Amino acid sequence: MLASVWLCGVQTLVACWSLALPAPDDDFQPDVRPLPADPAAEDGYEPLAGYAAMAIPADNPLTPEKAALGRLLYHDSRLSGDGSRSCYSCHTCENGLSDGRMVAVGAYEKVLTRNSPTLWNIGFHSEYYWDGRSPSLEKQALAAWTGGNMGAKDPQPIVDALNAIPGYRAQFESVFGGPATVDNVPMALAAHMRTIIGGKTPWDRHLAGEEDAVSEAAVRGYSVFQQARCVLCHVGVLFTDQQFHNVGAGQHHDVPDVGRFKVTEQKQHTGAFKTPTLRDVAQSGPYFHDGSIDSLEEAVRFMLAGGGPNEFLDPALRPVELSDEQFADLIAFLESLDEECDPSEPVLP
Repeated sequence: MLASVWLCGVQTLVACWSLALPAPDDDFQPDVRPLPADPAAEDGYEPLAGYAAMAIPADNPLTPEKAALGRLLYHDSRLSGDGSRSCYSCHTCENGLSDGRMVAVGAYEKVLTRNSPTLWNIGFHSEYYWDGRSPSLEKQALAAWTGGNMGAKDPQPIVDALNAIPGYRAQFESVFGGPATVDNVPMALAAHMRTIIGGKTPWDRHLAGEEDAVSEAAVRGYSVFQQARCVLCHVGVLFTDQQFHNVGAGQHHDVPDVGRFKVTEQKQHTGAFKTPTLRDVAQSGPYFHDGSIDSLEEAVRFMLAGGGPNEFLDPALRPVELSDEQFADLIAFLESLDEECDPSEPVLP
């Protein structure tokens, strides 16, 4: 009798457990969105029109369907080595597409050495990471996936797991004509990142003719921005020259990060890091490659002081004196560069 009761209990448990399993998702369809207007296109968002076109690799053409698949993967923590985080975990809307930390924390709670940079308009860049060591978004995505960020040191078991999910298997077949691979997962991620295009900040709307989009202080602040020579490095619609400069940040460390030198081995590149965009800058602190400065005001004062003295300091940096009103206006301008960000996460297969 006890055996019968036990058997019935097991059968009931199995039945309930079976009901709790997710239904097969062979018919899963991602949220396919139109590709955002290319700021370089004639019909693109007007304030950004005229910028050099985004370079799309011939072997990884950009399509809405591929970007949609990449968006799924970008938000899926199952890509990480320990299942703890997704790409989005380090690039959130509420933190200006950064993570709000001094330095990034990767899978397995590994504390990394550099701050998570914002990703606005990243598809228009030509070199990636703070030191520019990666020449393409595809290579950057692969390195972040298999390196400390996502911790998938051996990505093949993760690829196998993706192919075991009917919804993912169907999407990879549709987009790439075959199953997920170690090569095409980064291609899909890169496709999504090329759709992270900013350009509708209050300042952009002001330039487009919406005079009331920003305050009078912000308008004055743009003049201060020019007078203080910030435009030498934070240039154009991307607000970055995509070059590498030593501004003296991080020199207080016992062993300062050598930055670009590790890539080029040229002495003059010691301590040089890529100029970050100023889009969403008020939201993306802490600042600099090591996250050593917490507030926007403090970061601006550091730069106005001429950066941090060191042997390889960029000679273009010079101290600039501003009145309290000019400083407040400059901050108001920088705050007008807040981007519109969609915090919604996709339904995953």
